[in-house]
Amino acid sequence: MIVVILLSTLVLASVVWPEEIKETPPSKNEDMWVPTEEDIAYQDSMYTIIQTTQDDITEIKEDIVFILEKLDYEDGTSDSIRYVKNGPIDKRRN
Repeated sequence: MIVVILLSTLVLASVVWPEEIKETPPSKNEDMWVPTEEDIAYQDSMYTIIQTTQDDITEIKEDIVFILEKLDYEDGTSDSIRYVKNGPIDKRRN
């Protein structure tokens, strides 16, 4: 049984896969695209835009983390301003 399965697998593999894969290099007669100065300038400007956007996203993420850390306290409470009774705010009123 194992021999039959092995032989059938080899037969199927020989039918499915060709013996040789032929790659044809591009001929010299084909027109190849050569970028102009405008093309290079456009690509450079797109790269600059992408870099600027990535930097902006990184800064926004850092700001969000800072804000979230500012709003959450170790004791589990959260607020934009931490009010402490008889703290500096209360002492100014007296």
